[in-house]
Amino acid sequence: MWDEAASGFAAMGSVARLKVLRTLVRAGRPGLTVGEIQQRTDMAASTLAHHLKALTAGGVIEQTRQGRQTINCARYDHLEALAQFIIAECCADQCGHDIQETDNG
Repeated sequence: MWDEAASGFAAMGSVARLKVLRTLVRAGRPGLTVGEIQQRTDMAASTLAHHLKALTAGGVIEQTRQGRQTINCARYDHLEALAQFIIAECCADQCGHDIQETDNG
């Protein structure tokens, strides 16, 4: 999971990519076409294409063809897994420390 997490977090590692990803999260499961993302983010087509490629490679979005259009959707399952990866051991050291103090006290 470490490599997958690093790849996912790296894909989100710029303001522009976070803006695109949040736009797709806001759109929900139906997703958006490239043109719709471009309209909502005000990014140049070539810049947007670069960021969509990085987000897809990082596994945080998926692209599907519908006729001539490409639909882009957030991969909620993967985003949730990334969030869980980060918070899975929340406060583990602090809790372990608290238990030791209680046992001694």
